Amino acid sequence: MEMRVCCFGTSLDFDLTGRIAGSTNFACSDKNDVSTYSRREFLRLASIVGGVAALKTDVLFAGLRTTQYFGLNAFIENNPDAVFILKTNVDAKTNSSAILDVGHQLGQSLFIARTDPGGNFPVTANISIKPNITSWSWDIKPIEQTMGIQTDAYFVEGIIKSLSDLTVSMDTVFIRDGNFSDTRPDGTLYRALANRTGVNLKDLSGGVPSISSGDLQWIDVPAGVWFKRIPYLWPFNTPGSCLINIAKFKSHGMGMTLCSKNLQGTNAQPYIAHCTGWGLTMNGVDSNDIVVDAFTTIQANYNRHKDAGIPRWDLPGATSGGLWMESHSTRCLDNNSILHPCINIIEGVYGREGPFVSGPTDNNGYGKDIMTNIVIFGKNARHVDIIGTYLAGHEPGNFGFFHMAVERNLASTINPHEIPLYEWKVDGSATASTLEDFSRTPIRTLYLQKAGEAQYHMVDEPYDYSGSTAVTQQRQTKPDVFALSQNFPNPFNPATSIQYYLPTAGRARIEIFDLLGFSVATLVDKIVPAGDHVQVWNAYAMPSGTYFLRLMYEGHSLVRKLVLVR
Repeated sequence: MEMRVCCFGTSLDFDLTGRIAGSTNFACSDKNDVSTYSRREFLRLASIVGGVAALKTDVLFAGLRTTQYFGLNAFIENNPDAVFILKTNVDAKTNSSAILDVGHQLGQSLFIARTDPGGNFPVTANISIKPNITSWSWDIKPIEQTMGIQTDAYFVEGIIKSLSDLTVSMDTVFIRDGNFSDTRPDGTLYRALANRTGVNLKDLSGGVPSISSGDLQWIDVPAGVWFKRIPYLWPFNTPGSCLINIAKFKSHGMGMTLCSKNLQGTNAQPYIAHCTGWGLTMNGVDSNDIVVDAFTTIQANYNRHKDAGIPRWDLPGATSGGLWMESHSTRCLDNNSILHPCINIIEGVYGREGPFVSGPTDNNGYGKDIMTNIVIFGKNARHVDIIGTYLAGHEPGNFGFFHMAVERNLASTINPHEIPLYEWKVDGSATASTLEDFSRTPIRTLYLQKAGEAQYHMVDEPYDYSGSTAVTQQRQTKPDVFALSQNFPNPFNPATSIQYYLPTAGRARIEIFDLLGFSVATLVDKIVPAGDHVQVWNAYAMPSGTYFLRLMYEGHSLVRKLVLVR
């Protein structure tokens, strides 16, 4: 009798004495459950699985228990073009404790303690958080009427709490927005947040040159069409700092004002005024910071894009039509081109229909908040926004901003169906998904109103992506075999991530065994879609030691070795 296990891409055959009978590089068949083998034979089998050599226990204990660095979840970091969606289940926008928990649990799955500096941030690094703190000057009561205008403050507090869990000092966490002012009621919720957490919140709305030069970080824009350089509110865009971009799921005159536009608020006044129309000066901006002949270039690009058939670009108006939108998109993309957030997040626990206090007439002229119960995030802000726009009931191909983003290599596609998509769980697991796995919630917008349309309307006309002006990148093809990566981190305490790939949908079973061959945990046992997936094993109740991970799929198996160190 022989049995076979696939490990690190190689199939190894054993007879019952443990002798290696032969090897091949193809996936192998294992028709019997490991429990049918003697535990002695499983131990003999598992002993040949490579992975972790002898380790000094004292070094591991010190390294795993002392947080010196933190980084983004490795699966997200390694899939920079992907978008992830967390489904939430909050009953009301006023349920602040539930919303805080969503932010906290999400943050715990996004930001991971590290023991090495490579590609990570020291816990002493400056962390700049950019929520959407939209500006208004009138007092509205009750405050619930204004909540959806901004990124929910309790969600942001949850993210901050997850950083505190990593021993990050609140002295190094900064909340900044070029629109925030201490003298206006719009900052009420964020002033309370700063008081509760101790993070640094500062009124820098005076802008250039009123604020101290120490509160500015000037950055050149090498490929700028409008900007030659931009002043950022410190520590945005400061070398070695970590930028967390947390937008709100809401509509605006630019469509859905999501991650890309939220980054506009990293700029100091008056450079923040990306919405200024074509042909108009941004009052107070130094002309030396603007590209020569920028208006001429924008006009030429607009004519080219209009002729190429970008939807609604033919609507007239330098301050309300297609040329205005070309101008705004140009400035926004200039800004996006030199910003590199650690993560871009759309807080959509509840969405907002109406950009400020005002909203559709059928809601008594006030903005309307809708329990959308999703959080969308990823490394690429434009991809996150494309998915967000789609889930708001719009068709992203109808928005010129996305066409221009592809043209400037800031997005790989305008087609939401071509963006790798995953459903995320707060334990850090991710399942390959499609757009059909998520509900769409219509959120009307003020964007480029056509004749006969209501002021607030949907931009949901069908769009033929095959004939678009965008040039999509060729997606990497994967072999028609299943794969199991080494868990990360390894050694670990108490949780580790397990990435695997299935070429087609099928039943997958992921099981953990101890050194004696006993099954101690079943992580997955179901039909799983094709694609890359991540599963997390939280071994908080297990003793230190060596364990073995086995993935069973369609009668085949792969094994990896795991080391848990307390």
